[in-house]
Amino acid sequence: MEQSMVSTVYTIGYSSFTSDEFWKTLVKNHVQLVIDVRSTPFSKRYPEYNKDVLKEFLAQHRIFYRNYAREFGARQEDHKFYTRDGYLDFELFSQSEAFRSGVEKLCKSMEQDYIFALMCAEKNPIDCHRAIMVSRAFSDKGYRVLHILPHGKILTQDDFNQELLDKYYPSRFQLSLIDSSKSDADLLKQAYRYRNADIGYRMEDV
Repeated sequence: MEQSMVSTVYTIGYSSFTSDEFWKTLVKNHVQLVIDVRSTPFSKRYPEYNKDVLKEFLAQHRIFYRNYAREFGARQEDHKFYTRDGYLDFELFSQSEAFRSGVEKLCKSMEQDYIFALMCAEKNPIDCHRAIMVSRAFSDKGYRVLHILPHGKILTQDDFNQELLDKYYPSRFQLSLIDSSKSDADLLKQAYRYRNADIGYRMEDV
């Protein structure tokens, strides 16, 4: 896929931004559409990011808002998407009709030149399903993924993947000398699974 501005997917965590900083950061990166991936689009700590308040606020700055809780939310009601250990299996849910439909709709929006950002609460994308589950699907499709960090800094998907590898395989270069059958791609896939287990929403009595 040819990389261009319209084929870039952004992610952002609102908890590190005031409302004013938030919309200015979006505009700086040419974002026209915010995709809220929270299962519950409300916040007691940051009420300015409650669904209706945020939607109205963004509209004042000509930015559209859509809630994709059903498509991309980290809490799903259907128990079949949970592991035996009780957490949402990101890989499994990403194969669901709802998730794939969400990805397809947003791919079509990019074909119409919309630039969107996947929004959740966490400051660091490594702590959030927006990166471990959702934006990964777009990266796998060949889209350029950029993570907006506090103070507007940008983390590329390649750098994000390196952070994930460093977290779970800090000695992977030594490991490769012992077991050459494991490529970085294999280790990265497993690192995503480890992170899923660490941050995935857990449902009791699944």
